[in-house]
Amino acid sequence: MPLPFNAVWLEPCRLLMFTALPLSLAFSGAALAEPEALSDDNKAQSSAMPVSLGPRPFFLVDDMDEDNTQSAKLKSRLEQCAADLTVYERSDFSIGHRGAPMMFPEHTRESWLAAARMGAGALECDVAFTEDKELVCRHSQSDLHSTTNILETPLAEQCSVPPEYSTDGKLTNAEDILCSTSDITLAEFKTLEGRMDGVNTEADTLEAYMAGNPRWRTELYSSRGTLMTHAESIELFKSLGVKMVPELKTPTVEMPFDGMTQQDYAQKLIDEYVAAGVDPSDVFPQSFLLDDVRYWVDNTEFGEQAVFLDDRDTQPDFDVSNPDSWKPSMQELADMGVKILAPPMWMLLAESDDADHPIVPSVYAEQANEAGLDLIAWSFERSAPLTEDGAWYHQTTDNVINNDGDKMVSLDVLARDVGVRAVFSDWPASVTFYANCMAEEL
Repeated sequence: MPLPFNAVWLEPCRLLMFTALPLSLAFSGAALAEPEALSDDNKAQSSAMPVSLGPRPFFLVDDMDEDNTQSAKLKSRLEQCAADLTVYERSDFSIGHRGAPMMFPEHTRESWLAAARMGAGALECDVAFTEDKELVCRHSQSDLHSTTNILETPLAEQCSVPPEYSTDGKLTNAEDILCSTSDITLAEFKTLEGRMDGVNTEADTLEAYMAGNPRWRTELYSSRGTLMTHAESIELFKSLGVKMVPELKTPTVEMPFDGMTQQDYAQKLIDEYVAAGVDPSDVFPQSFLLDDVRYWVDNTEFGEQAVFLDDRDTQPDFDVSNPDSWKPSMQELADMGVKILAPPMWMLLAESDDADHPIVPSVYAEQANEAGLDLIAWSFERSAPLTEDGAWYHQTTDNVINNDGDKMVSLDVLARDVGVRAVFSDWPASVTFYANCMAEEL
């Protein structure tokens, strides 16, 4: 995936199909009764209803090819669905990946509300920790310089690698700037604002450095970006009635951190759900560290739905088409107690020799299913327009896709052929639309 400058949008985080929750509100009382003031949580809940998809899903359907049977048949079915359905329901097949970061600053209240309004039945908070060991929602422990306004505040001086300037005021270390949640306290974190992710590492001014949002995204909704603690996200998600998908982010500092071990960190995440009275069945803790997943499985009630975010592709000898190169194997993961596996979507898809049915499940997908592992894919709508390139998330099918409509074919193969339980998306409306159209088959 071509990235502007050194901005990174890989990795997300991932999950499974939950029981769908209808989007409806009941009102009672006399017609002329004095209305009660809504709490912030009730305001969030009421504003998230009903589901509103906007034009994006229908744009994707319009863009689908008709020159092969696989795409043409699906396009016809989705067009008919779009003509027939007038009301869409929330779907737990649709997961808000960091909220709705295609157009909203990720991991902000506004981004999560947008995802819920688009029918996402589950929302993700990636969890990092501050200098005083409080849990907050950020995609990385060290991304404050690219996802918040910290560099425009006095807190920039506290960054692990703060901006440096020449005598004539030019920015001299754009490639090296690094600001981490562990550089600041919770109170300081709460003074920041979220912004669209991206930086220009070739810049020689701070303004140019922060103007790194990809051109195919937007700044339209970046005027508000309310950062939240992990505990605050729990309360918001409870008010919205959605499932909760926290990821324990791999620390970028040495552990233990000020006496906090990795297991302390993993337990602290769980403790905040217990303190909030959240049922374990509503939470799907996830991590790229297998030891975190095994800790939850062995020591908490929340381990039953713990998710291993698969990064075995980072191993030097990994070959997605060769099971002998996967360490540990699918069966070994299952034997360790892993029940839910969440790989990037490209690992689940492959190209076919049949030009009329060009996208099929991969060997990886087949092997995971044989081992009895539930699968969740990430992340739909994360890539730039596919007319430019298949990008990282579509790398195994790059030769058979050439437009954004092909995303819907990929989604259909993931859902009906691979059998994933849910899909993370940067714009949940597209997945919600598909899930409503295919509800009887998911």
